[in-house]
Amino acid sequence: MAEALQKKLKVEVEKYSQMQKDVSKGMSARQKLETQLAENNIVKEELDLLDTANTVYKLIGPVLVKQDLDEAKATVTKRLEYINGEIQRYESLLKDLEKKSDNHRELLSSLQQEYQRAQGLAVGKV
Repeated sequence: MAEALQKKLKVEVEKYSQMQKDVSKGMSARQKLETQLAENNIVKEELDLLDTANTVYKLIGPVLVKQDLDEAKATVTKRLEYINGEIQRYESLLKDLEKKSDNHRELLSSLQQEYQRAQGLAVGKV
């Protein structure tokens, strides 16, 4: 019986460590999005300082192409909306993963206690 519990415990520990890796990846992706959000907010602030007399250029590959100021503002605004949506998506994903991780941790704890009890019974029989 102890061997079966040990195998189950090992499988559950592997699942738990995979969950922790997923949480870590999600946090890393969210951090990248936060950085992009900050950069795009700075760009938006700079574009808001310009008037129609200023020229705006967009980098496309190795070439700077002239771009309309209103078009540039619209592009940055859409990008900000997209990034905010992705951040919210990652936050809900991370909350869900953390909830599952907590439940799994409780399961591991109970399995570990069962395994220790089974080992104690096996020692008592010998």
